This record gives sequence, structure tokens and C-alpha cells, in this order.
Amino acid sequence: MSPRFAPILFGFVLSALMSLVVSGIATLRNAGPVDGFVLLWLGAWLPSWFIAFPTVLVVAPFARRLVGRMVKAPAAQVQ
Repeated sequence: MSPRFAPILFGFVLSALMSLVVSGIATLRNAGPVDGFVLLWLGAWLPSWFIAFPTVLVVAPFARRLVGRMVKAPAAQVQ
């Protein structure tokens, strides 16, 4: 895959993992460890991912700028 797709692929993977974890925690808290938990979790995760992926793509540039303002730039090295 071309490196130009790296930001989109990163957003795809990040949104998948984050929505998987968050929906799993929310499902467990709401339903408890019931029979069929995994199917219930997947039913919550997939719609969450469909929202999370475009959200990550839109929000990521803002987050990068915000973090860039919050950290110090590396000092130029003198040799």
C-alpha cells in the first residue's frame, strides 16, 4: 500500500481498536457477563465503528495541532 494512505489506514485501525474497547466496556457495564455477550458486543461495536472512523479522520488534524502547541519543539542540535 502506498504511504500516502497511511493517515487513513491509521484512522481506520485506531477507530476500530478504540471503538472495540469502549463498546466492550459499555456493553459489559450495561448487560453484564450474560450469555451471548460477544454477539451483543459486536452489535454495539459495528455501529460505533461506523461513527468513529469518519470522526477520527475529521478530528485527528485538530488533535495534532493542539498537541503540537502543548509540547516543546526539539532544540536544534549544534555540531
